[in-house]
Amino acid sequence: MNYFDSPYLVRLYIRQLGSDAVVAHLTGMSHFVCCLHGRLEVVSALKRQQREGGTDSRGLRAALAELARDETARQLTWMPIEPALIKFACEKMAALPAATFLRAADALHLACAAEHGCKEIYSHDRHLLAAAPHFGLRGIDVIPSP
Repeated sequence: MNYFDSPYLVRLYIRQLGSDAVVAHLTGMSHFVCCLHGRLEVVSALKRQQREGGTDSRGLRAALAELARDETARQLTWMPIEPALIKFACEKMAALPAATFLRAADALHLACAAEHGCKEIYSHDRHLLAAAPHFGLRGIDVIPSP
């Protein structure tokens, strides 16, 4: 399974820095997954793009329609959030080295990917990528550094 965190997914639906690299990397992949809370993160990020002038109402509707098409075609699957996943994420977070910075939502992405048997997680977040090995994952960023 190819696990994309939500900011990677946003790049599929709204053009922004790194969109070309993410789309190119996705070519040939038939399926990708993300934790269910990532769906809300994607919609929130799309609304932020609208609010900040990165897209208009038409662009927002088109992005949401494309997201819905990927869901319907089962190209994108949202992985469920169960109490056991939250417990696992909490345990992993508590065991991180003191100097490791990781946000709660990113810990949930990492825990979800690990619990569902993913070996890799795609992200552009340096903190998430640095913490990935603590969850038994290889963090991958296909977006070139500026």
